[in-house]
Amino acid sequence: MSTAENRGRAAAWLLLSALVIVLDQVSKAYITRHFGEFEFLHVLPVLDITHLHNVGAAFSFLASASGWQRWLFIGLAVSVSVAITVWLCRLPGGTRVLLAAGLALVLGGALGNVIDRIRLGYVIDFIHFHWDRAYFPAFNVADSAITIGAACLLLDALMDAKRKP
Repeated sequence: MSTAENRGRAAAWLLLSALVIVLDQVSKAYITRHFGEFEFLHVLPVLDITHLHNVGAAFSFLASASGWQRWLFIGLAVSVSVAITVWLCRLPGGTRVLLAAGLALVLGGALGNVIDRIRLGYVIDFIHFHWDRAYFPAFNVADSAITIGAACLLLDALMDAKRKP
């Protein structure tokens, strides 16, 4: 398959990444306009919509650091995004859909959050699940895309391992 065909196929998957970025940024803009920080709305007995700022990474990892973590997370996200984009562009024809979709979702999620970090210095989280008094870390559309993308990558790896003798 030619390089032009690979790029065309990669462009289709990059559109999925772009869709994730747009949905993430639009949802965060809505939350920012309609909710004050820490304000919340009970949607279901186990779900609140809220407006939180996360200067850390997943589960607020390094949130209490002095600020250097912002640049570390930006650098990591940009590096991973470049690597994923190159990987998507080099995938051969007939590539497994789960692999390509997983990469595209992780890419879109990483870039959605890096936009916040560059622009604001923190990531806006707003989906907050809880059970009774147990509250889980809040997350956003980008985090959801990263999680679903990682699950796709794991599932693809498991399926690939079963295919090999």
